[in-house]
Amino acid sequence: MSPILGNLHAMQFNFQLPLARIAQSAYDWKAIALGLTAASSVFETLILIKQLPNYSKPAPPPSLKDHFPPDTYAKSQSYGRAKALFTLAKGAWGVLEGGLSLYFDLFAWSWGAAAGVLTYFGYGGDREIAQSIIFAGILTLISTVTALPWDYYYAFVLEEAHGFNKMTRLTFVTDLLKSFLVGAAFGVPFLAAFLGIIRHFGQSFVYYLMGFLLAFQLILVVLYPLVIQPLFNKLTPLEVGSSLRTRIEGLASRLRFPLKHLYQIDGSKRSSHSNAYFYGLPWSKHIVIFDTLIAQSSDEEVEAVLAHELGHWSMSHPTKLLLINQVHVFLLLSSFPPFLTSRTFLPSFGFPALPADAPFTRTAPILPTFLLFQLLLQPIEHVMQFAMNAVTRAFEYQADAFAVGLGGDFRQRLADALTKLHVKNLSTLHVDWLYSAYHYSHPTLPERLKAMDKLEAKKDEKKEL
Repeated sequence: MSPILGNLHAMQFNFQLPLARIAQSAYDWKAIALGLTAASSVFETLILIKQLPNYSKPAPPPSLKDHFPPDTYAKSQSYGRAKALFTLAKGAWGVLEGGLSLYFDLFAWSWGAAAGVLTYFGYGGDREIAQSIIFAGILTLISTVTALPWDYYYAFVLEEAHGFNKMTRLTFVTDLLKSFLVGAAFGVPFLAAFLGIIRHFGQSFVYYLMGFLLAFQLILVVLYPLVIQPLFNKLTPLEVGSSLRTRIEGLASRLRFPLKHLYQIDGSKRSSHSNAYFYGLPWSKHIVIFDTLIAQSSDEEVEAVLAHELGHWSMSHPTKLLLINQVHVFLLLSSFPPFLTSRTFLPSFGFPALPADAPFTRTAPILPTFLLFQLLLQPIEHVMQFAMNAVTRAFEYQADAFAVGLGGDFRQRLADALTKLHVKNLSTLHVDWLYSAYHYSHPTLPERLKAMDKLEAKKDEKKEL
């Protein structure tokens, strides 16, 4: 065993030892999960309530006054308030639904129903993976049905009232069906492999499972644009010889970005919101630009937005985020094994207890244990959300600085593009600091413009020297 792996094993053992004592304790785990779910809801509600007064502010920030005339500003405030109230209502429903599911042992009922399906088709014995797949399907169906009215309202009432929804009801339904098919095609083999690795490797599954998860992510990076994306959107190569394509190819060549394909995507089919992104393996990248971004911005502004995105690539931000995520996954998976052998955890949620004479190494059903175990991590996940947003916000500042550092009028073009996007998207301009820290992976527009102004001031100071 290598020294690094040995140290990881030692760290994992020391980490799991106190958790093993906790997991075997006769706590009322259902009451704990209910309490944490309620506390989580209260926490998020209080953060949202702190933000609500900002939607009543009569004027935009001074730096954006010229870009947000009174009627546009009033629309952005109305849109932000509508989304906030929708989030409050949906959050209240979510905690009620989650609380009732726990109180009435929905997980145990779904697990029993999955066993009943197998029995009906003549299958018996130990078929945990098959039972888990049916169990996951039942829970997915229930959550989809209960979420459907909220999704419909958001698209066809809230977004449509503010001029953003472009989706037809037929597209809404077909998207739902396609999502089910894609989820089954990728989710079933993924879940089977996930559970199979844990069952085969026992308490030492963590490293093997992390390797599988990383490989699965890389496979999706390759397959998403080839298989999944075309089911929902049409990708069209950007017109050869066009001014925009020439600019982007010139920028990619200047930065030695391994651009292989440059696409326009029909985002306007569903929404008038806009975006741009890149994806692919390190040696082969693809840039995708929403048609709404092209329609709303000049070629120079789109180039500046992509300069920001390529700044993320140049500074290896996606790789750094992937590594941070691996640490998060390692801690999550390392915390899980003690609960697999707990004799008190699942019975708290209505599952039958393991026989008294069962060996200590015999584990409880993996998937229900894993899903319910994650409810105990809600406070930690809130802290992680603050931390991850702090990291991604720092990366956004760095990517802005990268674009500005390209010289010329990139600073002005990027500022104009960001401002125009915020105007078109009716973005919220006044944001409470706590709400922003918890919900925003990007700095607010005034924060980004101020940071870019400081960069320009420093450049001017150096020129004077």
